[in-house]
This record gives sequence, C-alpha cells and structure tokens, in this order.
Amino acid sequence: MKLIAIEKEIAGASPEAFAPHLKAEAARIWELYQEGVVREMYFRQDRSEAVLVLECESAAEANEFLKTLPLVKYGLISFEVIPLIPYPGFARLFG
Repeated sequence: MKLIAIEKEIAGASPEAFAPHLKAEAARIWELYQEGVVREMYFRQDRSEAVLVLECESAAEANEFLKTLPLVKYGLISFEVIPLIPYPGFARLFG
C-alpha cells in the first residue's frame, strides 16, 4: 500500500533542539529507503517540513516505522499518514 506521510513540527520545539539529531535522522531515513519502506522524500517549498512517500502494509505499519525516526522519538515532529488508492476515474472512459 502506498501512503503519504506529512511532517508536522510539535509546537514549542526550538530550532536548536533539532540540530543534535539531524545526522541520525538522515541516516535512519536512508535505512528505511534501503529497506524499501521510504520510496520518495521531499520538503515542502513553503516551509521546512518533510513529505514522505511510503510503501507499507497499512497506516499502522507506516506509523511504527515513523516512530523509529529520531525527531519523532524526541518529540520534535509527528506525521499525518494518509493511505492512497489508485485513481479510479479512467474506468469511466472504458466502462
């Protein structure tokens, strides 16, 4: 199942609190990419928040993987996980 995970910064988290964890965060994202869990990674153009495309069995499984990210572990960010389905509209053209 394909899912999108949209990062949300936790209110009150200072920019200085992120710095000690950024290298570990990038390393963990790389591991999840190598495992085939994270398929694509982006940052929003309008603010410094990540948008991840994941491949997991369920939203619950995606949340379990996201909990392994250092910035999530330390309570600096969270994610909104949105499950996706294929676009069904083309069936109207050929039905």
